[in-house]
Amino acid sequence: MQALHIASTGMMAQELNVEVISNNIANQRTTGFKRQRASFQDLLYPNQRRVGSETSESGTLVPTGVQVGSGVRTAATPRIMSQGNLEGTEKKLDIAIRGEGFFQIQLPDGRTAYTRDGSFELDANGTLVTVDGYTVEPNITFPNDGRDITINAEGVVSVIAGTNTEPDQLGQLQMARFVNKAGLEAIGDNLYLETPSSGAPQVGNPNDDGFGGLLQGYLELSNVNAVTEISDLIAAQRAYELNSRVIKAADEMLSSANQIR
Repeated sequence: MQALHIASTGMMAQELNVEVISNNIANQRTTGFKRQRASFQDLLYPNQRRVGSETSESGTLVPTGVQVGSGVRTAATPRIMSQGNLEGTEKKLDIAIRGEGFFQIQLPDGRTAYTRDGSFELDANGTLVTVDGYTVEPNITFPNDGRDITINAEGVVSVIAGTNTEPDQLGQLQMARFVNKAGLEAIGDNLYLETPSSGAPQVGNPNDDGFGGLLQGYLELSNVNAVTEISDLIAAQRAYELNSRVIKAADEMLSSANQIR
């Protein structure tokens, strides 16, 4: 009975849906995390009576036909790249992006990754790095006797060093943006990689030409809405239960047919 297969595809689809929702909820306190949603498509429709086929020699046509679908499949799990709320941390090296753009991070293998997580630190050489020790691009190194670090909205990094009373400019933070930022590949650790779907990165300074500004002493929180996720979870659970009931009903119908035989 085809209903068994159709209902099984529905159960598998809703199982993946719950996994996506679960990951969203698990990361609701992850800095810079962007939520995902599951997108579905119906499967092929075998024609038992084709729409528009002739029913007589005079040319009369079937107005609707008979088509029964084969079920459902997961088409994509797009990432929703909306802005998350900003939270103050009072930490000089925490930087939030308000608007478009990603920080550029150099991975150990030489590739460039991208992130919205601005929780940065200094390594043993005074270089600005992520919490995993990956260098922030472009490279900015702070002096050993530096104090009173300032990072303005345009990404200019300044510090007062030694006996100086005036700040010295150390460098300029830059950001990257993409035509299709939802096409970036997530690799974990709050990092993304460029893909053919995302397009090549457009690099520029904060607050310039459509790029967002920076906010020192703040971090961008996840854009996960707990109420929305719980609502989606309940809907997915009900859909899973209905598909399981279809399987049970189909099994009972097959059992009845076997008893008749």
